[in-house]
Amino acid sequence: MELLSILFQIIIAISIIIVWVFRFDNIVKEFKQYELSDLTRNIVGAAKISLATLLVAGIWFPSLALYPALLMAFLMICAQAAHFKVKNPWTKHVPSLVLLGLSLFVAAFHAGILS
Repeated sequence: MELLSILFQIIIAISIIIVWVFRFDNIVKEFKQYELSDLTRNIVGAAKISLATLLVAGIWFPSLALYPALLMAFLMICAQAAHFKVKNPWTKHVPSLVLLGLSLFVAAFHAGILS
């Protein structure tokens, strides 16, 4: 389970970096579609990148991983709500839904629910 958690932490972090750094132009379009401000977009981006960094650090310092995983899961729930708000097709829901599941797994593992 520990190796699976580490793998999921890496997948979450890489996914966040790809989307929020290398595909930022797409993020700008999406946040306009959601009618959210640039400030909100920047706060969400900074939070996700920070949490992704803490998840990677949590590989070496496991006590760091629980809360970033829970907060990342919360942000993915918010992403789902935004997709529902603008009635996006299900294909747009899938990435944040997958990251939600991975984040919940990591959180459950580090909370001792999964062993």
